[in-house]
Amino acid sequence: MEKIKRNILLNPGPATTTDTVKYAQVVPDICPREKEFADIMKDIRAELVKIVHGDPDKYTSVLFCGSGTINIDVLMNSLVPEGKKVLVINNGAYSSRAVEVLQYYHIPYIDLKFKYDIRPDLELVEKTLQENPDIAVVHTTHNETGTGILNPIREIGALVHQYNAVFTVDTTSTYAMLPIDMDRDNLDFVMASSQKGLMAMTGLSFVVGNKEIIERTKDYPTRSYYCNLYLQYDFFNRTGEMHFTPPVQTIYSVKQAIEEYWTEGEQGKYDRHIRVWEAIHKGKDELGLKDIIKKEWQSGMVVSIKYPNDPNWDFEKIHDYCYERGFTIYPGKISTTDTFRLCSLGAIDVPDIEAFFRVLLEAMEYYGVQIPAKY
Repeated sequence: MEKIKRNILLNPGPATTTDTVKYAQVVPDICPREKEFADIMKDIRAELVKIVHGDPDKYTSVLFCGSGTINIDVLMNSLVPEGKKVLVINNGAYSSRAVEVLQYYHIPYIDLKFKYDIRPDLELVEKTLQENPDIAVVHTTHNETGTGILNPIREIGALVHQYNAVFTVDTTSTYAMLPIDMDRDNLDFVMASSQKGLMAMTGLSFVVGNKEIIERTKDYPTRSYYCNLYLQYDFFNRTGEMHFTPPVQTIYSVKQAIEEYWTEGEQGKYDRHIRVWEAIHKGKDELGLKDIIKKEWQSGMVVSIKYPNDPNWDFEKIHDYCYERGFTIYPGKISTTDTFRLCSLGAIDVPDIEAFFRVLLEAMEYYGVQIPAKY
């Protein structure tokens, strides 16, 4: 197997992949309607439920062809009965995306906004649920990847179920990285895509959710054809296939990535991501760079760093310097503050972070940015 040039991606996905995952895509051509391929998808669907400790009698996974946003679309358009609404607990860009989806489908919603750098107020969440008995679905994001803040989903989920609503959580940047347990964490639906925590290739997204609730949605208003949850679930159940053409090569990469996930183990993989995150903090502190979220509120997956207050700081130039040397950094996603993000996902470890900070130091020196950074 020829070795492929290794880039260290510190952006929030797609992630750095192993060569074995890359090469898993090189397979004999196959029609995705063959039973052999359906069996691969069946195994993957079962594994995706197992990764979040879901009881296979209660939970299933449904695969879609697309980026992670397709999952938000699927759940928002499929889970809301006629005359009901959605509560979005929103403290960042990805919960805001759910609001945009609801707007496009003209589904009634409450956008319960909090500042990007604080956790949601549970008392206010409960008050909103009390005052709006027509809330059928509550949605939030586990790790707001724009900032790295981790939301208290278990506590929110307990409230949601107390008021008989369905709880959907965007776990795109925590699935297969942070330990997640469907029942313990009071979750009805979670979502992710292949290129993040699973460290596979782009093109496959999936929802893990409660079968009984999915069955119930058969009688709900249909707002989308391609992105209807029940339609895809039912087609899988009847045929073992995706309703439309799946991303064949990506699915082979996911099969390999799941094998590598179990080899490393849930705890081992989590421990590695956390030590990478700690190494990012160490390197950041040594350069005097400041992050924007309290460390104890961070997910361990993302560190969002403020641009230094320095006339010589130019993110594009710093980015390009690092990129030319094999390291990718990514701008932040906060409208009011200029930031860039360093993420701990992917097939990377502490030596990769140490090598990155040597390059970042060189870049700052090359462009005359003051060290330690000035704020």
